[in-house]
Amino acid sequence: MMLYVVLFFTFFSLFLYVLLGGADFGAGIVELFSSRNDRQLNRDTIYKVMGPVWEANHIWLIILIVILWIAFPVYFNIIIIYLHIPLTLVLLGITIRGVAFIFRHYDAVVGASQVWYNRMFRFSSLITPIFLGMCFGTLVSGKIVITEDYSETSFAEIFMFPWLNVFTILTGLFYASLCAFLASTLLIGETTGEIRKLYSKKSAIFTIVLVIMGGLLLAYGLWNKMVFVQDFLSNAYSLSAVSLSALILIPLWKAIKEQHSLLTRFYAGFQVLLVIFAAVNTHFPNLIITSTGDINMMDETAPDSVIRVLGISLIIGGGIILPGLFHLMKSFNMISIPKNITGEDD
Repeated sequence: MMLYVVLFFTFFSLFLYVLLGGADFGAGIVELFSSRNDRQLNRDTIYKVMGPVWEANHIWLIILIVILWIAFPVYFNIIIIYLHIPLTLVLLGITIRGVAFIFRHYDAVVGASQVWYNRMFRFSSLITPIFLGMCFGTLVSGKIVITEDYSETSFAEIFMFPWLNVFTILTGLFYASLCAFLASTLLIGETTGEIRKLYSKKSAIFTIVLVIMGGLLLAYGLWNKMVFVQDFLSNAYSLSAVSLSALILIPLWKAIKEQHSLLTRFYAGFQVLLVIFAAVNTHFPNLIITSTGDINMMDETAPDSVIRVLGISLIIGGGIILPGLFHLMKSFNMISIPKNITGEDD
């Protein structure tokens, strides 16, 4: 019973991190691809919205890592060992992004350094989710080489090529597109007047980009006969989830054009849920596909006593964290955004 509780919190944490952490990263991506004249506007708007809660978004990644480490040690070990390079780059990107976000607003000296802080924030906001997406793409690509005899395979074959290829890069770009879509869509509800129109336009653009990237990803996987993509398209539940997600684009597009804050958020969040369900359901519980076969995350789980303590801890912790996080976001989302922010940036 407690194993199902642990699994629920595992995927619940994944969902919240993709949704909230993705919107967090996406804010920087939206700023990066804004015009020169709109960058100061985006910077001020993003800070007013993100400033109070941006650190809280990464708590879900921490919870996800801790759960995998304690409950599914074999699965966790494979991820940490064979993806240590892209995961290190992710950690570096999150760190650089956090430092830049703070110093570009609180630096005691406002000067040329602000230009570098802005660039660090924007580019790390793009690169970090790309590497995150590449990590997932690696797990399902079937290219991971698991071996204990390093004399027969090179370092690059084990630790570079599995995550550095066309499929994983497309997966990373897809997730980055999803982040930008989420940020621009959620910001519709945080702004008013002309600024809301601006984010409504950006949301429509990133919706198109997201659909294109998703199509390219599936087409490439199908063309190269990748097991995960073939199973994805032959799985009735996953295919139904993707089809429903495609249908939701119609009311979502209408809500974006009408600048409806509540509906755009609901449709965007529901689409993320459908995408995650489709991806996970395709091969669950064999969520790692290697060059020699699948790895079942349910094999060699932690002892029942550990699972029981972890499940109880997650229930108690969830009862404390979730209401507090909801109150935090509800309180600070009431901050009003000026309608006439103007200015130029580098």
